[in-house]
Amino acid sequence: MDIRTDNPFWLMKSGFLETYPSLKEDFSTDYAIIGGGITGALIGWYLAKAGIETAVFDRRHIGMGSTCASTALLQYEIDTPLFELAEMVGEKDAARSYKLCIESIDALEEISKKLKLDDFERKPSFCYASRQKDVPDQVEKEYKIRCQHGINVEIWSEKDIKDKFPFSAPAALFSPKDAAQTDAYKLTHALHQDAINLGANVFDKTEIAEIEHKKRGVVVKTKNGYSIKAKKLIIACGYESVNYLPISLVRLHSTFALVSEPFENDDFWYKNSLIWETARPYLYMRSTSDKRIIVGGKDEPFQNPEKRDKLLNRKTREIVDSFKRKFPEINLIPDYAWAGTFGETQDGLPYIGSIRQLPHTIFALGFGGNGITFSQIAAEIIRDEATGKKNKDAHLFAFERAR
Repeated sequence: MDIRTDNPFWLMKSGFLETYPSLKEDFSTDYAIIGGGITGALIGWYLAKAGIETAVFDRRHIGMGSTCASTALLQYEIDTPLFELAEMVGEKDAARSYKLCIESIDALEEISKKLKLDDFERKPSFCYASRQKDVPDQVEKEYKIRCQHGINVEIWSEKDIKDKFPFSAPAALFSPKDAAQTDAYKLTHALHQDAINLGANVFDKTEIAEIEHKKRGVVVKTKNGYSIKAKKLIIACGYESVNYLPISLVRLHSTFALVSEPFENDDFWYKNSLIWETARPYLYMRSTSDKRIIVGGKDEPFQNPEKRDKLLNRKTREIVDSFKRKFPEINLIPDYAWAGTFGETQDGLPYIGSIRQLPHTIFALGFGGNGITFSQIAAEIIRDEATGKKNKDAHLFAFERAR
């Protein structure tokens, strides 16, 4: 699947950060990971740190799928509001899912420090009501249930918003500290490099052609005719993972994003918060460390890459127009624009774990707007399973919950 257009900003900015070999012989390992993006990188790193023999395989150059197209807003808010998620999975499990996302952002900050990356930045998160009816229907309900579960959030009135932003909205939720932003592409390479130093193997330009599930493991055949024998197979190739699922659990969508030309200063709006809204699909925006603005949204149901890519110019204009209605004094000029494909589950939660049809195989499907935080959660769950430790949260994301 072609999961993005050309010219995503992070790839254009950083280029080839590291090089990795392709597989050129038969290979065996305890854990084989298909997918070398941010999800596979986190899982491989956690397994390598636990002393588990691990190898990662990607059909592209590393990080050049969805990862380099990620806008990398790290939010604890799941695409399904907490009050709605509570009705779907129960209030206790819903609240725990939200708190796990908060914990995952803390963990990603610590990992970035260990890897000496300077692209991780803590930010507030600002979600405004797109319409007046969203105040009682969403904002007030969401504020109440988050407070009940000890989540640090404020509710802002229209006056509060006008005091801090150049646009008006009937209400908003403001999370002062539990959000962040990063460069997922650089983080992916840093994770792989550290995992290699710990004994892991990472291969790119190695396309998988066939998977055979045996009684005592898995045999993977590459397009070039090599065999990979593994005790466990982890499928972590983002939205392309649906190609390996015998059941339908995910709806695919196309999303569109742009990054501006750099500005002279980086004081764009109140504390350069991550901004999004209650409408679905929602518009979202963030700043970058090199004084740019990223804006995305205007999602469409995914049909095929050709139709998605043909929409890019029109969607870019629409995103610019929407931004200028909010910030008329900021002369936003697009420098790069791209489109990508993402998946959405019924409840907004990821699927992490195994299904009976595919023995010795573990899926890490971190769909939706929380792909990176879900990947962090998946890495810890998979590491615990591999080391024989019971993870008390694994059931929250199991396939058995599917309805």
